[in-house]
Amino acid sequence: MNVSVLKNYVGGKWVSPENHGLLDVEQPSTADVIGQVPLSTAKETDRAIKAAREAFLQWSTLPVSRRCELLWQLTNRIRDNSQELARLISRENGKSLPDAMAEVKRALENAEVACSMPVLQQGDKLPGASMDLDGEVLRMPLGVFGMIAPFNFPLMVPFWFFPYALATGNTYIVKPSEQVPLSMTRVAEMIDEIGFPPGVFNLVHGDRRAVEALLESRDIAGVSFVGTSQVGRIIAQRCTETGKRFQVFGGAKNHLVAMPDAKMDDMIRNMITSCYGCAGQRCMASSAIITVGDEVYKEVCRRFVEASQEVLVADPLDPKVADESMVMGPVISDKARSFILEMIQAGIDEGATLALDGRNLTVSGCERGHFLGPTVFTDVKPGMKIHQTEIFGPVVIILKADSLDEAIGIINRHEYGNGASIYTQNGYYARRFKMETQVGMIGINVGIPAPVAQLPFGGMRASLMADTKAQGKAVINFFTDLKIISERYWQE
Repeated sequence: MNVSVLKNYVGGKWVSPENHGLLDVEQPSTADVIGQVPLSTAKETDRAIKAAREAFLQWSTLPVSRRCELLWQLTNRIRDNSQELARLISRENGKSLPDAMAEVKRALENAEVACSMPVLQQGDKLPGASMDLDGEVLRMPLGVFGMIAPFNFPLMVPFWFFPYALATGNTYIVKPSEQVPLSMTRVAEMIDEIGFPPGVFNLVHGDRRAVEALLESRDIAGVSFVGTSQVGRIIAQRCTETGKRFQVFGGAKNHLVAMPDAKMDDMIRNMITSCYGCAGQRCMASSAIITVGDEVYKEVCRRFVEASQEVLVADPLDPKVADESMVMGPVISDKARSFILEMIQAGIDEGATLALDGRNLTVSGCERGHFLGPTVFTDVKPGMKIHQTEIFGPVVIILKADSLDEAIGIINRHEYGNGASIYTQNGYYARRFKMETQVGMIGINVGIPAPVAQLPFGGMRASLMADTKAQGKAVINFFTDLKIISERYWQE
């Protein structure tokens, strides 16, 4: 079978990098090779930086409405091709088609919000700031920005950043994950078809060499990264050394708190979607359930395990499961699967009870795929390795607390502070939870508290190493700097 080799998109042209090696792109469901991604060198990444820098002057002076007009055209292209993009995401990432369509929809929402830049980027005016003197604040673009993207949302995560960067007058370089490079390549094709000015948007494929070139260049004004906290700390340090702005979105261990008054049927159904959607490979996936009280613990353990056994694990592109509302596909790679298996064994060794074992699952026709079934641990104690570690797979742990205070304490003592949710009908419990829980995104009877595109996205503590969150109006602060003007005019 002929396998296409991807190209970089630099300065408005498709460029084949020099042959410094290729990586196979696998379809996680079958382990078939569906493409090859080139390993761009620092020199080739520098070409993209140069093209973006040269495009900045003209792009930044283009009226904001003209910049947004091109983004609207991109938004319409994505909407018209949403089914194609969803299938592409499902093919290279392994998530179900409904999850992939939801990803396309969230990317669209971010592009639409960015198109509101004529309003969002407005500055401030203070007439009479002093005697015969007026004050003004302008939001000005900075130059070239870069994105180091993760594998789990090939399309959506880049859209947290680059539409806002372009709309504010900056130019951009995306380095997609080498595991899932096809979706953003298709977006770059759309950008090329629309006719964005050369160099405004660039796509560079590769591994750490391309990343290091972005980090080392002093022509890059800022970098956005989504990945592990361990790598994120290195990214933050390197950006600091070269005077860059940075947004580092790190790991997560999101908790769901079940109160005695929770609506049990609705809660269990909601928990299943939160924990197993995208095979648990999303930064907002919940992987730890805290029950408050003995009776709630027993009931949740029983019902959650029963519901987990009903989750359909299959090739997400199999026509037989096309009408199923909840399908769990494979994890991204054999390496990821092996790590998850190691963590399951660690939980057994620590003394937790393996209430549901998904290790030996096989999907017919996809025997080489990277599948795992839903896996549930009970009798988990705070501080166990399976509680401290972001496993990033379909593994859920259940802990018990005697009170809401204890549940909040378990969450607040954890290294990560990305998201957390509480299930309750009690306004007092809900208010205490949202005020006292030290995480960036809170859900009240919402298992996946990922905010809509108009609102900021981001956690706290080790989950976010930056002072600016993603998407919405908040991210505009990252892509612009404030120019403060004081002006007076004497009478002629």
